[in-house]
Amino acid sequence: MTKTIFLVDDDDAIRHSASFMLRHAGYTVKTFPDGMSFLDAYAPNDSACILLDVRMPGMDGLAVQQALSDRGNKMPIIVLTGHGDVSVAVQAMKNGAIEFLEKPYEKKALLEAIENGFSRIADQAAETDQRSEAVAKLTRLTGRETEVLDCLVDGMTNKAIAETLSISPRTVEIHRANLMEKLEADSLSAALRIAFMADRGRNLAR
Repeated sequence: MTKTIFLVDDDDAIRHSASFMLRHAGYTVKTFPDGMSFLDAYAPNDSACILLDVRMPGMDGLAVQQALSDRGNKMPIIVLTGHGDVSVAVQAMKNGAIEFLEKPYEKKALLEAIENGFSRIADQAAETDQRSEAVAKLTRLTGRETEVLDCLVDGMTNKAIAETLSISPRTVEIHRANLMEKLEADSLSAALRIAFMADRGRNLAR
């Protein structure tokens, strides 16, 4: 898999040296001299790690980070700071950046931060696959089985479910067994994990 890095920094020397080092390390690097040019060029579905300078003319790193957040960005952001910018970097971390590096940063520290970023991308992809699989499994359920599952997600006992749905406890047991078979769940906790992975509990909360 190609690992792409977006390097956003107004310092020509840093863009040149960092991009050279990263390309030598095997990454694909796209550089941008300011925040606006980056925001104009990137696509929301890009899968990349962002190296973002916090001190840039016109639009600083925090403003770029906020613009990305407003667009639903999920790409990991590593903030690059100059001496004395630690408070700004901390704010960027609070806003979702995964790491900040103070210039001049060491090659090892930069590569470790980048690999951490790509690990997060892989985790996000795996979670998306798991969520899609969970949603697909829930479509196998009948309307009544879905109602029973929703009650289980809400922490209700079989007796309480029977009273809520105006059915017998035995019928609840049958629906519960059927839904667990369809969900390929060997335990109640497994069935609940599938429901939560598909955001079923969150949907109920709304």
